[in-house]
Amino acid sequence: MSSKYLAILAALPLVACDVRETDAPESEATQTAQRDWNSELGYEPMGEDNFADSMASSDGQYIANSREGAAIDNASEGSMDGTSTRGTQIADVQERPIMQAQVVLDRKGFGPGVIDGRMGPSTRNALEGFQEANGLEVTGELNEETEQALSQWSRIPATRVVTIPASWRDLEYNAIPDDPAQQAEMERLGYESLDEKVAERFHTTVAVLRELNPDGRPAGATGPAVRNSATPQSSAPSTATPTPTSTNSASPASGGTASTSVFTAGQQLRVPNIGADRIEPGAIQNKGWQQTLASLGVGTEQPDVARIVVDESEGWLKGYDAEDRLVAMFTVTTGSRNDPLPVGEWGVTGVGRNPPFSYQPTLFWDVPDDEEEQQLPPGPNGPVGVVWIDLTKEHYGIHGTNAPETIGRVQSHGCVRLTNWDAARLAGMVSTDTVVIFQA
Repeated sequence: MSSKYLAILAALPLVACDVRETDAPESEATQTAQRDWNSELGYEPMGEDNFADSMASSDGQYIANSREGAAIDNASEGSMDGTSTRGTQIADVQERPIMQAQVVLDRKGFGPGVIDGRMGPSTRNALEGFQEANGLEVTGELNEETEQALSQWSRIPATRVVTIPASWRDLEYNAIPDDPAQQAEMERLGYESLDEKVAERFHTTVAVLRELNPDGRPAGATGPAVRNSATPQSSAPSTATPTPTSTNSASPASGGTASTSVFTAGQQLRVPNIGADRIEPGAIQNKGWQQTLASLGVGTEQPDVARIVVDESEGWLKGYDAEDRLVAMFTVTTGSRNDPLPVGEWGVTGVGRNPPFSYQPTLFWDVPDDEEEQQLPPGPNGPVGVVWIDLTKEHYGIHGTNAPETIGRVQSHGCVRLTNWDAARLAGMVSTDTVVIFQA
């Protein structure tokens, strides 16, 4: 997560000029090929009009929260589409007002960071962004005026219940070693466990998922607790908490120990009700990036950003459109005493999606210079996550992270770090015409 990646640009597949790729409609043959990608990449598509995964929200018309009435279909609970027939009907039994505000803010482009139902710094930043964009007093608090402004989305519940795709059972999860030399021997710095993959898909943490699914079943569900599919099943119903079992195969090169997963493919889970995750057919030409967007719950419909402002002391990034309207705001981690944020006005030279990383110890103040240089493979657990937005300030960029829970809480080596899902959204907003302003 250093700011000084001297050789990284040579390895990045930068996109010239129009980093939003294309919005042109695809031919039927190309759409068929994209559907084939879905199967190859390990997730089920939503259908002809959405190339996200089967856990995507159905953003459309609002539906009512059925906490006090009839249950809502588990796949569409709070996802604004009451027509889905997937899954069973499980209504939440707990009020989650902070999480409900977080999922609405997240949908509107004011990222609260990790969605956890708690009023932390990232949620306050998101509230400040929403308040500024809507002409409200900027307090960062969920006050009465802000609640009133958010009430038009009050019918979107805080959570919904999804079924983890069965195909996720066959995906490879590898432990990530700390040693860069061992990382360099891996094909991909992917997710270490199914639990981690699910958590990032819904912009949260494994700990929050466990809170939403006590005894391994969605809050509000009745019946026996869910057992991990890797655990031998008996004919008698189980009431025990699922036993954590290994779902990973550690790479021989990793030297690490395989992580364990409590959750399993095919299991129903209550998750934060994130939306705005529709992938428009024809919008993405690169199948790897399509997979990344689906795995992060990020859609292709993003606003164009003409100006970015990053404030080091406040720890936020704001995106303004051509009319100077605030359209996005994310909590970020910036520089440190050893690698301060380079205050000034810069530009965007290109965007690297799923970039590899050139590890050069001489450029890290806290790494011995005699360590060997390494070329690290791409992946969400790589040093810069899934996105590198390259700036005209040499060796500096805006990028993702392999530790979303640390955003806004720890310092970086000088660059601007976001959660992977926020970095992926920002990658769809910027172009080489975007102005970037760093301020103290």
